[in-house]
Amino acid sequence: MSLALLYSRARSGIDAPLVTVEVHLANGLPSLSIVGLPEMAVRESKDRVRGALVNSRFEFPRRRITINLAPADLPKEGGRFDLPIALGILAASGQIPDHHLPRCEFIGELALSGRLRPVKGVLPVALAARDAGRALVLPRANAGEAARLRGLAIHPADGLLELCDALIQDSGLDGLAPPEPVSPPALTTPDLSEVRGQPQARRALEVAAAGGHSLLLIGPPGSGKSMLAGRLPGILPPMTEREALETAAILSVSHGGFDPASWMRRPFRAPHHTASGVALVGGGGNPRPGEVSLAHNGVLFLDELPEFDRRVLEVLREPLESGHITISRAGRQADFPARFQLLAAMNPCPCGHLGDDGGPVCRCSEEQVARYRGRVSGPLLDRIDMHVEVPRLPAGLLTGEAGARAESSARVRERVEACRRRQLARNGGPNSELAGHRLEDHCRLDREGIRLMLRAMDRLGLSARAYHRILRLARTIADLDAADAIRPSHLSEAIGYRRLDRRNEE
Repeated sequence: MSLALLYSRARSGIDAPLVTVEVHLANGLPSLSIVGLPEMAVRESKDRVRGALVNSRFEFPRRRITINLAPADLPKEGGRFDLPIALGILAASGQIPDHHLPRCEFIGELALSGRLRPVKGVLPVALAARDAGRALVLPRANAGEAARLRGLAIHPADGLLELCDALIQDSGLDGLAPPEPVSPPALTTPDLSEVRGQPQARRALEVAAAGGHSLLLIGPPGSGKSMLAGRLPGILPPMTEREALETAAILSVSHGGFDPASWMRRPFRAPHHTASGVALVGGGGNPRPGEVSLAHNGVLFLDELPEFDRRVLEVLREPLESGHITISRAGRQADFPARFQLLAAMNPCPCGHLGDDGGPVCRCSEEQVARYRGRVSGPLLDRIDMHVEVPRLPAGLLTGEAGARAESSARVRERVEACRRRQLARNGGPNSELAGHRLEDHCRLDREGIRLMLRAMDRLGLSARAYHRILRLARTIADLDAADAIRPSHLSEAIGYRRLDRRNEE
């Protein structure tokens, strides 16, 4: 009897739990069985492995072959176990040496020709393999993704024959050519200097980028709301390596997969208003990340906010507060990070021209306006830090006859990055994440500020949540001024951004 043990990784959310592939060859009628809760794609691997071994000129053992994927209660899916199963059969039958196998983890799908095809979810596997102190053997098509991780030995291969040849040679897996470094193309985003006018909205965009705050733009059609939103990525601070790894790990397990060209770029997701709740937060029988997780460490832009189904919008409430989403199904549960910056846009009424000076006359009734705004619930609005009006532009600005060219994104980004550095040095994170004693310590108000805040709470009917969000906003505005303390002017500006916090607001 012969036995071979190899290590691989399954997929559970964005985690990669260890799977031990045990291959046992025994006497008896020739057969191959796979146990350990394999799904259909895993059960079908026996046919792919048989074809790959034969076409790679190896002998497929005519013995009773049992393959155990441990632990037995962890669901196994996809073709990622093809490579360790094939190598296990070869090692157990003595066709390749097994002394290199314990120090490596293996993942990859086999073609019938023996070539290795890429699989999804490689980055979580690479993270787990590095933490376990083992090297990673994978398809060469996935090498660019895993190479983003420092401190991990990667051994990419094009096919089974190449890999087995490296295992047989004295040099071992070190003989496999390492992946070539890939530099992402230069970042190109629309520039903020292309936006004419709208000084208040531009200022709000800068404050939102500096502190990671959520922002709602309200204005008539054609006032520049979507144009402003598309320029937010160009003024956001660069990602840290930890943030880049978190974001890349989520993309790695998503349907679209990870694109190495997107490395170190903050995601900008803009789902259509017909998106379902599952599309936003994730789900399915085998839970996969939704838009809120794909926008982790980046921006989620919801244009035409009231056109989204109200029940769909309500699913945003929990991740906006907690920064993660837990998807529970009868057979499994998955937890995905979802710390995103919400950016939304809406019209003031169904026709879009309520309060639009110089535009068409609004003929919407008060009931129609109330019904339209009621599609966005009060609890959700309460969780949005800033509500800013974007009025219609004067004709002179559009024709270029009035006003100088606005600041570029590069100039604004310099101030945003300096502000974010102050926050990281003081808080360890952006001001939008301040909570508990850190919020009390870093957002103290003087007597004049306390009186101003009490008046605002009384006149505007602010909730406790809105009160804390105003304090965080004021802290960010003070940081943009390089001020150690929050002054009344900073607090006044922060209160002014709560446009929809009005009693009896229609």
